[in-house]
Amino acid sequence: MKTIKVHTESKISNIYIGESIANLHTYITGKKTIIVTDSNIIKHYSNYFPKDVPVIEIGLGEKIKTLETLNYIMGKLIEFEADRTTFVLAIGGGIVCDISGFAASTYMRGIPFGFVSTSLLSQVDASVGGKNGVNYEGFKNMIGVFNQPEFVICDTKMLSTLEQDEFQSGFAEIIKAGAIKSPQLFNYCKEYSCAALGNNAEAITHLVYESVKIKADVVQADEREKGERRLLNFGHTFAHSIEKMTGMLHGYAVSIGIALASKVSYQLGMITKEELSEIIDVLKAYRLPVTTEIPVEKLFEAMKQDKKREGDSIHLVLLEKIGKAVTRKINYNELQNIIDGLRSNI
Repeated sequence: MKTIKVHTESKISNIYIGESIANLHTYITGKKTIIVTDSNIIKHYSNYFPKDVPVIEIGLGEKIKTLETLNYIMGKLIEFEADRTTFVLAIGGGIVCDISGFAASTYMRGIPFGFVSTSLLSQVDASVGGKNGVNYEGFKNMIGVFNQPEFVICDTKMLSTLEQDEFQSGFAEIIKAGAIKSPQLFNYCKEYSCAALGNNAEAITHLVYESVKIKADVVQADEREKGERRLLNFGHTFAHSIEKMTGMLHGYAVSIGIALASKVSYQLGMITKEELSEIIDVLKAYRLPVTTEIPVEKLFEAMKQDKKREGDSIHLVLLEKIGKAVTRKINYNELQNIIDGLRSNI
């Protein structure tokens, strides 16, 4: 097991990579605990749940990441007589962790919480960094808070029960981490794609650890996304719009977003054609999509609703080279010209 500590102004959050869910009881001993999870996790892992701990079961899929589900969780917390000493334990993927963290952060003005992260996407992204929230009328994470969990357990053996597309989609965030911050991680993704797709324990543990370490370093420097943390949004300005319009898995939308942001970087003369091809080839090696059939006009309109906008501008993350990203504040007229420039190969 490897441990990464995320130090922020408010607390220290411990991320345990390679820890087993079988040891879960040691992390919540002596705490009045309520578990939030979904039916898939109950099916595969309920025998690991601590005895006599109340369980709140929520639905599956992005469609349940809403205020209605939040309201349901709040009602159950009241029913189970949760107080300010109660510990909320989310066991699941990114949706379970996001909405549970938000519920815990707002119930009685905030009670402690932790995660057992069960999907690859969640282990490398959603459960790390303290962003908790819900969608609103189709717009991603429009309502939420910044608040760190007490701990995150990343049991990589739990990835074996994921559906193949859920597993594959998680690699998009790993490739993103390498593209923006670490040519070494990017090259590892390139070299060990077969082992990673085959869920090789050594390869997966390495990829999860290096990705989390990158994100932890960025979050420590900029917890509330005022500067450095914006780099983690590489590909996401496109991805959130694609995800909203198609309903595809987040990781698949991120992959297309990475491809488009890389094409913009090339279009603006920031990276070479060879670097662009290298990025596209790595995404394809992980069987991730790199194009969308959404008309550019509709994509542009959806992007104008992105929560990262500031007035008539938006912060777009681009690459100067593989391993180095920068943020550019671009007004919407310029953004429309950029997207129009992608028309032939979007």
